[in-house]
Amino acid sequence: MATRATRRATTSDVVTRYARSVVTGKEIAGPHVRDACRRHLDDLEHGPARGLKWSVKAANRAVNFFGDVLRLNGGEFEGLPFRLLDWQAFVIGSLFGWLRVDGSRRFREAYVESGKGSGKSPLAAGVGLYMLTADDEMRAEVYAAATRRDQAMILFRDAVAMVDLSPELSRRLLKSGRGERCYNLAYLAKGSFFRPISSDSSGQSGPRPHCALIDEVHEHRDRTVIDIMQAGKKGRRQPLIFQITNSGVDRTSLCYEKHEYGAKVSERVLDDDAFFAYICALDEGEDPFNDEACWVKANPSLGVTIQKSYLDEQVRQARGMPSLESVVRRLNFCEWVDAENPWITGELWRACESETLTLADFDDAVVYGGLDLSGLRDLTALAVAKRNPDDSVDALVEFWTPEGTMLERARHDHVPYDAWVRKGHLFATRGKVIKYDEAVKRLAHHVERMHFEGIAYDPYRIKYFRDELESAALALNMVPHGQGFYRSQDSQLWMPRSIELLEQLIFSGKLRVVFNPCLRWNVSCAVIEQDAKNNRMFRKRKENGRRIDGIVALAMAVGYALSKASEREPEYQMFVI
Repeated sequence: MATRATRRATTSDVVTRYARSVVTGKEIAGPHVRDACRRHLDDLEHGPARGLKWSVKAANRAVNFFGDVLRLNGGEFEGLPFRLLDWQAFVIGSLFGWLRVDGSRRFREAYVESGKGSGKSPLAAGVGLYMLTADDEMRAEVYAAATRRDQAMILFRDAVAMVDLSPELSRRLLKSGRGERCYNLAYLAKGSFFRPISSDSSGQSGPRPHCALIDEVHEHRDRTVIDIMQAGKKGRRQPLIFQITNSGVDRTSLCYEKHEYGAKVSERVLDDDAFFAYICALDEGEDPFNDEACWVKANPSLGVTIQKSYLDEQVRQARGMPSLESVVRRLNFCEWVDAENPWITGELWRACESETLTLADFDDAVVYGGLDLSGLRDLTALAVAKRNPDDSVDALVEFWTPEGTMLERARHDHVPYDAWVRKGHLFATRGKVIKYDEAVKRLAHHVERMHFEGIAYDPYRIKYFRDELESAALALNMVPHGQGFYRSQDSQLWMPRSIELLEQLIFSGKLRVVFNPCLRWNVSCAVIEQDAKNNRMFRKRKENGRRIDGIVALAMAVGYALSKASEREPEYQMFVI
């Protein structure tokens, strides 16, 4: 790493020098990194008024620890001093150089997101070893934490290799286990240890981390590991949770929550003096497939730990194999995508969402419905679509789920159902199984306000819904909608045509949908399956805990509203007492 390394310094302020280079454009960086640098420079001026102190000595002590004590491992770097690159020195110096009035460290949580191969794991391992041996913390507990033990071991093995290659650390630390089976590093002089931990490990209750290193945050399906670390750090004077990741595929995930929070803190839209973020990203409108000048923004170690020839190869293959494109954009260029092979890009979908469109905009309008019924425990979705004189369509989608199993399924599906209920984006029905009568009551409310031409429905479980319609004396035109690759014999409605019509609205900018985070999540879960005749239908992404009920209901409503088949005589189901 010597080609772009910072020189060892006892008085030089490497952090501030980097920040100024980025802000002035001398060092090329993306928007969130520029914000982080501006934040540092602004805090040098205004931080003291908030009780913050910048210590060049403390920053350089940590930066120099890497080059003086640690050795790199693997390939051409084997045994070389860990001389930090400029961006790495900015991260390490910031974390350990900013102090509070009482002399403890300012930052208690850090989030680092960059392209694959930037050297994040060795950097995190080095942080752990510094806090284990150089932080003067008695009985320090340092953890390499992940959802699975094998994942936690990846970062921990970097730390073990550094100890093996460092004469100073190998003398001071005692290893338990041999080779890749080493499971603990003990610093007996301070009664401290460094070990891997995971949510699937037994006997790991009650950690009190001085330092928690969270690897591959985008792979964490829930908050379990981070919550355990957060809960345990309360007894420590200056703990640090250090999180590293590539960009992810799920904008409802914990990782994206951290990404968004870190970006807003860096921009100073949110105030959090204890949170540090270094988030690599491209500027809006930049396309790494057409302009290699932006590559360094996502890959700050370009030319050192990752070579331009490697990125050339990745881009070339992705151009020849479109199925690889979203993977390359995510892993190598820090672009968040909504699925490995998404039905539609998140950017296109978010352009359809409206914060100003409300239920009141559908009053007295002629509307078309789409109904996707769940089984006992999942989501039931009702979509309502309104055709406008300019051939655009306004729509809304509502959801129901059983309250009795909601928290359990929120953990399984890794989405905040309870928060969505509190904010009115989702309705919770009483009990542990879905109650269609509550959905029918809501539908009756809509019928009083709107003029329903009818509701296109998936035949699955429709008998039970009809029973509730009859009990409520609610008269509606119920129109069967074919699922999969087959048309309904009665209405000729089918999913491939409805998807096509929905896409036409989206691509032409003629769809407006009432914003609902549950619907956005459903869209992100949808991928396309195609038959030999190029007919297409929705299917869920392969991971467990994915739902597409809302987008299926919306496609049916739009297909019914726009298809000439809607002019045919519908199947009347009149329920009158």
